[in-house]
Amino acid sequence: MSDKKFDTKRKPCKAKPYLMPIEWGGTAYFSKIAGGAKIERINCEGLKPPYLILCNHGSFFDFPLVVKAIFPHRCSWVISIEEFIGREWLMRGVGGIYKRKFTRDLTVVKHILNALTRQKVCCTIYPEARFSLAGINEQIDGALGKLAKTAKVPVVIFISKGNFIRSPQWNKHPYRKVPIECTFKQIVTREEVAKLSAAEIQKRIESEFVYDDYAYIRDNRLSMKCDKRAQNIHKILYQCPVCNTEFSTDSKDSRIWCSHCGASWEMDDFGRLHRENGPDVFTHVPDWYRWERENVRKEVEEGRYRFEDMARLERMENGSIGFKTIGTVTLTHDKNGFTMHGDFGDGQTFDFNRTVASMRSVHIEYDFKGRGDALDLCTLEDTYFVFPLTARNVLTKIHFATEELHKIEEKEKASALQAAK
Repeated sequence: MSDKKFDTKRKPCKAKPYLMPIEWGGTAYFSKIAGGAKIERINCEGLKPPYLILCNHGSFFDFPLVVKAIFPHRCSWVISIEEFIGREWLMRGVGGIYKRKFTRDLTVVKHILNALTRQKVCCTIYPEARFSLAGINEQIDGALGKLAKTAKVPVVIFISKGNFIRSPQWNKHPYRKVPIECTFKQIVTREEVAKLSAAEIQKRIESEFVYDDYAYIRDNRLSMKCDKRAQNIHKILYQCPVCNTEFSTDSKDSRIWCSHCGASWEMDDFGRLHRENGPDVFTHVPDWYRWERENVRKEVEEGRYRFEDMARLERMENGSIGFKTIGTVTLTHDKNGFTMHGDFGDGQTFDFNRTVASMRSVHIEYDFKGRGDALDLCTLEDTYFVFPLTARNVLTKIHFATEELHKIEEKEKASALQAAK
């Protein structure tokens, strides 16, 4: 078993022709499971590779959906590095490009440009850089317009609806039997990318990259047909909107309730929440989720936000070994960013810091591979998964706080630059 680390500098290869039948066969299989997902093509007359595909990330079904949309053309993919564990040959063979979550790695940009300009294949990027948590669009990378402008390629937005509902990250199984509809839309043509500024392309991307899976099933009267449709939804709806208590919610099957005040809700087949013992507060899951974000934003702005807990620290060693536990650390998250410190004995200590400015968001995993809730904290050289040991159901709030801290940091920088002029 090799102890060699991933070679992230190695240029990704063009998707191997002999693997394409496997991709297509897998796509046909997953498409059947997904009920034969429909794909609507908009403004695609004359569209030919290479082009940049920006895809929302609802579940694993995203990958075969893209393959189906661009058939029979090949594609490269920006993929989180932990997905290469145990299958590096396959990830490289399909044109996979390594990426450590929420790091600024110019090597990744070079690999993307190589795929688009030299290999002349499409490249798929998931600009939210993590799975959707509530079936709505999260903030996306702000440099996509610059990337498209540099590559001089068209930009396609690929939005799938119903994909998240079928298998949300906080309760992947059983699958909900909801039809999937996709929009494959060219939003910047090859001619336009030459004329528009990077900022104008970015603005167009952000205006088009919008979706709401709960609204999709509600408005189209698409029944989930699943008794466990709200199982684990308290992972994202962690604060009670009746008594405002945090981390007091729990859920099972089709119900969510607050263990502090007793407020409870039933989710119907169309994803709507109905209060069981009082007036409705939120009937739409994304509204509850956004309300929590707003509360965290106020907490951050007022300087009240701080998280600390003991945590189990795992480091990704390489593609063969995968993750290895290296000890227990103190994890702190506040205006100084993410800080970890551990004393492992025999003079071995561990110190880590990712500043607020260096992280626009954080990748989180609910019950990662059955080992518990985890934060994914990376440097350019290492990937760490951090498992809080005593704090209950804190990941979604930490996710909000990371983004709100970063936004405030960016605003303060902009104000300082403006004042200096």
